[in-house]
Amino acid sequence: MTEKSIFIDIQDLSKFFGIREANLELIKRYFPKLKIISRGDEIKLIGDENEIIEFEKKLDLLITHFDKFNSLNINDVKEILDNKTNELLPDVEKGILLYSVTSKPITARTKNQKLLIEEYKKNDLLFAIGPAGTGKTYTAIALAVRALKERAVKRIILSRPAVEAGENLGFLPGDLREKLDPYLQPLYDALLDMIPHKKLEKYIEEKIIQIAPLAFMRGRTLNDSFVILDEGQNATHGQLKMFLTRMGETSKFIVTGDLTQIDLLNKSESGLLTAQKLFKGIEGLSFVEFDRGDIIRHKLVNRIVEAYENEKSK
Repeated sequence: MTEKSIFIDIQDLSKFFGIREANLELIKRYFPKLKIISRGDEIKLIGDENEIIEFEKKLDLLITHFDKFNSLNINDVKEILDNKTNELLPDVEKGILLYSVTSKPITARTKNQKLLIEEYKKNDLLFAIGPAGTGKTYTAIALAVRALKERAVKRIILSRPAVEAGENLGFLPGDLREKLDPYLQPLYDALLDMIPHKKLEKYIEEKIIQIAPLAFMRGRTLNDSFVILDEGQNATHGQLKMFLTRMGETSKFIVTGDLTQIDLLNKSESGLLTAQKLFKGIEGLSFVEFDRGDIIRHKLVNRIVEAYENEKSK
């Protein structure tokens, strides 16, 4: 007779165990020879050692499924427990990056989103440039979250140049996070689509996910990280150089930006404008140019962007 305690590292255990612990009760029925006692995040097992080993394999699959799909229902539990190979079945649909908190697949929806994913596989530094609403940042963050889930990187770092606040945040009320949260909210919004709220808070608390203005990147070397600079058109030459030279070993960097929305007083100081000229042809990095055909917001956004482009051409 063997006794063993297993601790489950899941923030929302009620969702994992199911309504009225239906999932847990089903798991117990599949292992009638084991005495299974659940207390919070601890499961205590009493029984034959081989049965305990088999239980741990199935539990690992259930947790992997839950992490991947952000859900676990009775049918999922039955399918995993009945599967004799102890492997999760592959996705039927191709091109799925990951699943949202509502279990919907997140996929590349336009030609240039697909191109960004393909270029990501071949390059460690990417520039995604194009108008608002094309999904540049959202696709980049989805790639980062997938890399973290697959343990390809140890942390995600998201940054923006705080131009609207003049990189001087002292006049805003509250502590540092309260000052920054409204400005960085679009990044939080994307993350909350992909990571359950409690788990995201834990990641932020443990600095596995870091969201900070560009000025906070100075002096750091970012190893084993997926780093995204959003609104890159508002980084000056010096700021962009500082950011890009933070790249450490086994890291991925993506810079997103819209060259029609430069908020710098002197638009020619945009480092993204210079980068387009300086870096073309350098091996290991790539530029992906998004256009109006990639806009996936309200249909009016496409018409608004077209109107501004026509005005600019005049």
